[in-house]
Order: sequence, then C-alpha cells, then structure tokens
Amino acid sequence: MAKMNKLALMISLGLTASISTGVLAEQPLKQPGKKTLFQRVLSTPTCSLTDQMGGQNGKAVPAFSRYYVYERGQLNGSEWLKVGPDESGKIEGWLQSDCAVPWNTQLTLTFTNPVSREPLLFFKDRETLEGIISADNGKEQVEKIRQNLSAQNTSPEVLAQEPKEFVDFQKNFYLLPVLQGEEVMNNSGFYERMLEVASVTKAEKQAVQNTQQFASATNNTQSSNGQGHQDNNEITGFKAAVVFVIDSTISMDPYINRTRDAVKKLYEKIEKEGLSDQVKFGLVAFRSSTKAVPGLEYTAKMFVDPNKVKDGQDFMAKVANLKQAKVSSKEFSEDAYAGVVKAINDIDWNGFGARYIVLITDAGAIEGNNPISTTGFDAPQLRLEAQHKGVALYTLHLKTPSGAKNHQQAAAQYNDLSFNPVVNKALYYPVNAGDVDEFGHKVAQLADALASQVKQAYMGETSVGSAMNAQDNTMKASANPQANNEIEEDAALLGKAMRLAYLGRLNGQKAPPVFKAWISDRDFAKPDSATAEVRVLLTKAQLSEMSEVVKNIMDAANNGLIAPADMFNQLRSVAAAMGQDPSKVKQGSSTKIADLGLMGEYLEGIPYKSQVTGIDEDTWKSMTVAQQEKFIRDLHSKLRHYQAYNADVDRWISLAEGSDPKDNVYPVPLEALP
Repeated sequence: MAKMNKLALMISLGLTASISTGVLAEQPLKQPGKKTLFQRVLSTPTCSLTDQMGGQNGKAVPAFSRYYVYERGQLNGSEWLKVGPDESGKIEGWLQSDCAVPWNTQLTLTFTNPVSREPLLFFKDRETLEGIISADNGKEQVEKIRQNLSAQNTSPEVLAQEPKEFVDFQKNFYLLPVLQGEEVMNNSGFYERMLEVASVTKAEKQAVQNTQQFASATNNTQSSNGQGHQDNNEITGFKAAVVFVIDSTISMDPYINRTRDAVKKLYEKIEKEGLSDQVKFGLVAFRSSTKAVPGLEYTAKMFVDPNKVKDGQDFMAKVANLKQAKVSSKEFSEDAYAGVVKAINDIDWNGFGARYIVLITDAGAIEGNNPISTTGFDAPQLRLEAQHKGVALYTLHLKTPSGAKNHQQAAAQYNDLSFNPVVNKALYYPVNAGDVDEFGHKVAQLADALASQVKQAYMGETSVGSAMNAQDNTMKASANPQANNEIEEDAALLGKAMRLAYLGRLNGQKAPPVFKAWISDRDFAKPDSATAEVRVLLTKAQLSEMSEVVKNIMDAANNGLIAPADMFNQLRSVAAAMGQDPSKVKQGSSTKIADLGLMGEYLEGIPYKSQVTGIDEDTWKSMTVAQQEKFIRDLHSKLRHYQAYNADVDRWISLAEGSDPKDNVYPVPLEALP
C-alpha cells in the first residue's frame, strides 16, 4: 500500500499521528465487536464536564451534544466517562454516565408532514407497541389511546405525541436518535420499523420559545391545542413561489403561450385582491445539451426569478422572448432534470412559506448516465433534493402523438420525480394527446389553486382547500373533470401541509424533550403513510468511503455486462485489497455483495433494504441486460448525488462544540444509500 494510502487509512480510523514524535494520539473506545466504530454518547441538559472523575462544580455543556468515549471508570458506585468532541484525541473532561444517552448507530429520525396522517405516538415500552402491531384490532387500540389523549391529556400506554404543527428539520435541526429497532410485518401486510428512540432537540440560540408543549417523560401528555398562533389572524409574512419549468424545444410554442396567458390572468387576479406581495411566479426554460447541438442556445435558462420579479407586467416582459428552439435536439428526450436543478438550486426559497415547481414537457428526461446529461441525476435523486428544499414538484406531461413511443418511459420518470410523501402519491398529470385546450385549462387551474392556498393562509382560514372550486368562467371547460378535481384536491392538501410547515417554523416548534420511547414509522390508520423517515449521519470520510465502494461496484458491474463472472471476481480483488478477512472473499456463486465486506461498519445493522448488497453472482447472471444496465445507471446517479452532498457546505452539521470539522455529519436519507 502506498504511503499516502496508509495515512488516509489512519485518518479514516481515527489514528491521527504526530509527525514530529511518531506518537499516536489517544483513541476513543471501540464499540463491542467493531473494528472501526467508536463509542459515542449524547449529553442531556443535566450533564456537566469536570476535570477529573467525580469532580464537583463542572462546566455546563451544550445540551444534546455528541461526545466520543475515551475511558470508562467507576467511583463510589457511579460510572464516569472520559469524553472528547471528536475522535482526534482531544479530551474535554469527564461526564457522569447516568446523564448521557448511548448513541452508537448515528441514526436519526425526522418527522414527515402530519397533514395527511395521525400524530406519531411515543410508547412507553416495546411490548405495548409490538402488541398493537401484531393484534387484529390494533387500529381500535390506537383509536382508544387517542380518545384518552383528547379527553384527558393522558393515556397510560404513551409518553407523548407529536405536535400538531410540523417540525421543520431543514429550518430547525433536531435529533431523534435511534437506539435500536427492527423491521416487522404487520397484519395488513405492510413492513414497518419498530424503533426505540431518544428524543433530543438542537435548538437555535435565538429561536422563539415553543408555546405548544410536548408531554414530559412523567406522562403529563398534552395535545398541541394552540397557545400560539390563532387561525383567525392574518399571516402577513406568508408568501408562495410558483416556478414553471417548461420545455422550450421544437413543438412547444403553443404550450409556452398558454402558460404565459395563465400567469397573466393570475397576476391580474391577485393584484386586484391586493396579494401581489404574497404570490410570486418564476419561469425556467430547458432544452438539451448545447455541446451536442450548439444551435439550441441553452440547456437551462432562468427567465424569471420569483425573488426578483416586480409584478405581472414585469413577468410578461421577462418572458416575452421565450420561444421554442429553432433546431431539433440530439434525442427525443430532453434535459428536463437540468431545468429542475436550476429551479431548485438557483432560486433562494428561504423567503417563501409555500414552494412549488410545475414541470411542463412533452418528452422524457435524459437519464443521468447519458453522456449528454448535464446533471448526472435521475428522478430519485432530484426528488430528494426537492424535498430537502421543501419544494413540491408537479408534472404536466403532454402526451403528444409524436412522442408515443416515449410516453411509457416518461410517465415512469415523472411519476417517480413528482412523488410527494405528504399526499402519498405522484403529483403527475398527463394531458392526453397533448390537447392545447385541455393543457391551458389544467395549467391555469393548477396555478390558480396554488395561489388560492396562499390567499387563505394569509387570511388565516382553517379550511385551506375551501375556495378550490372557484373557476374562471372565461376558461373552456376541461375534457376531463375528474382529473381537475384530483388536481384541486392534491393542491388543497399540499397547501395545508406547506402552511403547517411555515407555522411550525414561525412558532419555533420543537421536538419532544429528552426521553426514551418506542415508535412505529408507519401510521396505524394508513400503514402506507410514513410518520418518520430515518437518516444516517455520515462524516466526510464515511461518505467518501461509501462513494469509492459504489464506484468500485459500478466499475465491476460494467465489466460484468460482458462477462458476468468478472463482476464478482473484480469485487473479490477489491475486498482483498481492502484487507478483508479471506473467508469473506471466498469463491461461490451464492456469495452476496454484502458478504464481501466492502461496505463500512457504519452501514451494518441499518434498518433498510439495500438495492445492491443482496445481489449474488447467480442473481446477476439471471438479470436481463436492461436490468443490469438499470442497476449500473442507479449506482451512477447515487454516486453523483454523494458528490453533491460532499460539496453542499450548508448541510454539514457539527454535533459538538469544538469538534474537528472532519467529524461534521451529513443527514443522508436511507433511500440514497446503495
């Protein structure tokens, strides 16, 4: 192994060396049975750091900080922990073990938006939760618990329930550390995770104090019934951005003109109602690779930034020159993802409580592994990026006759891209035969529905979707009334979710105080709806290592397209070079990728179903070429996503004061793992 590789390996293992003396810094304690993972704990508000074991009048520490454990000691019947903020050997002092929460998995949960489901319940013990999941009358048991909470503010089975208003993970980072758990199947045939969590919140120093309290661990469970914002007040700061991302290639002029007309009418309407400051529209146009076809002029272009547009007249002036391309693209599919990426990344969404992107196209999207792709992303990665920014992504897919052969592929892409966890469905609306009149009605109705959400939120109305049936009488009736109702219903529900997310941020809504409890990550009434999502907090070194492993698997899979056996032979060589136990890299067609020891220990025991590690040589050989190519394409897109994570400075989080920046972590969704 080269000298530089040895040093990199030492750093990744926490073996920071002193070059001048050759003395290794002190190491944290390893987790039992692990070679690379260290013991970690989270402090609680009762913790204080002392200079020595058993010391008095210690220094108060920021609550809910992560510390590495360097030594354990006993004094007068109590266990003490010698701790540091990172794995570099820096020692902060001693903590009493009783005040700290062990946290070895470095997994955390985030609440999903509660608008379309029941509040998440925190159960006192595993047995109660397990009994409900396995019982034939589990739903009835939960309903009785909720009735008790509503009537008495208490129920003997639970410690707390989630707040009524959404806790915004992006605006107010919080921890719900996972201590242990497993995936089980309930009586409805759905898989759900049964998890023990410790609820810990990392609050902003200047955050507004929460006026809607959670239950404490002493069973004083309260419902969040509102001592803060009242629904009859105007929410004067609530604003919305609706950004159209429109295909501007050949054949799109009629749809571009209809979109312009719809926005013009909406601006006239909202200006008459005095809401021009509350609703802003933007527009991004996209085509395809200008390297492949220079005459296309641009791949993606911002015509109107919602932060910079003054009014309807200004919007129309900015889009006056938007026309379809004069030359054809290299392929029928266009770089729709480039347009979406520009809208997500180049617009400052922070000033908007409601955030919408409406994608309009008659073609499929260029896949991330296509040489002319400018993003390297596929639909799953873009969906996660939109969710991170709190942006709801709609797609109006024009099924024109010229794209008949592409319709099925495009529909699959845009259903994936537009899936929204709030409504638990894709916000995907096809326009049959690309009918211009039907499209005009749909785009106007959708934009009108979204703008109406803001008006109602501004006026403080509790029934957010109540005005959704108002129609512009000058518009031609749709050929598909049922589809229009679907758009209205989805927009109404999503509007309420956006509004709740805004109010949660405004009120400084916080996750529960510290306690241990058991939860299910699925709604008992609607088991296909998630109550929480698991994130794994990875360091830069871990993300880099995972990226390298994914690249090695992708390269081996490419070789395996020609000679299937070469894929696993190459992976065995990689595993051997990594110093894996020879018993793990043994020959055998039933040996899975997971058995080769390629993945880091930080991914072991994580409750998710890997798309990669369960594949063995026999499975690979049985896959069609199309399936193998999709496997490689998915790995390529994930790799590009990891590169975006690494470069995203704003999303790296320090979990302890004074810790080395290399120990900052990134909250990676389980869906993004290999």
